[in-house]
Amino acid sequence: MTVRKNQASLTADEKRRFVDALVQLKRSGRYDAFVTTHNAFIMGDTDSGERTGHRSPSFLPWHRRFLIEFEQALQSVDSTVALPYWDWSADRSTRSSLWAPDFLGGTGRSLDGRVIDGPFSASSGNWPINVRVDNRTYLRRSLGSGARELPTRAEVESVLAMATYDMAPWNSASDGFRNHLEGWRGVNLHNRVHVWVGGQMATGVSPNDPVFWLHHAYIDKLWADWQRRHPDSGYLPTAGTPDVVDLGETMKPWKDVRPADLLDHTAYYTFDAA
Repeated sequence: MTVRKNQASLTADEKRRFVDALVQLKRSGRYDAFVTTHNAFIMGDTDSGERTGHRSPSFLPWHRRFLIEFEQALQSVDSTVALPYWDWSADRSTRSSLWAPDFLGGTGRSLDGRVIDGPFSASSGNWPINVRVDNRTYLRRSLGSGARELPTRAEVESVLAMATYDMAPWNSASDGFRNHLEGWRGVNLHNRVHVWVGGQMATGVSPNDPVFWLHHAYIDKLWADWQRRHPDSGYLPTAGTPDVVDLGETMKPWKDVRPADLLDHTAYYTFDAA
């Protein structure tokens, strides 16, 4: 069984294996296919039309399926690799070990945001940006510039306390757990982290930055934490809702998986801590 660990507790060997698997996926072209898929959905998901990956109840199951597929791709390279998660409510500094040269590398230079250290820097030659929003072919970050600070544990707890998964109008104006976690309402958790990292993470091609996977692995863990706290509160809506994915409807682009199939993550992986 795959165990997803807090990135702060990874050994040097686990970090190296994770980075090596990422680089091999990138060289094969398989990595960029995930970037393309994510960008297509973030650009296509709208408040007033069909929405699947974002601004919608299926934000959480869609990304869970997306991460499972990516984790399986990594494991096809190295079967020992699992997606780590980044608890940004605890590891809140630009000096955290997450950003060290032996793992993800640090922020970008002030001139152009170019990441200059670590295995994903332009100088490493490992990480050309091929699916992009402009003509810049290097990984960019601006840690702490777009948003002043990362969400706190108290803010996380305030969202986990919400007892209803989602509600009408089932978009970025909704109240409830999903939308407050996604960040369109309230204390803004998920969206704020994308903006805090900056660079490609603040765009539709955010998976270009490997930290995307660690961020979303933590979002996924928070969903699991919420489910344990609210065992009588399930995925909504259940049926008959225009433009969004109901509990028993299949999700694009896979068309063979429903939110109902993804409510229990333990069929695929566990976390190192509840």
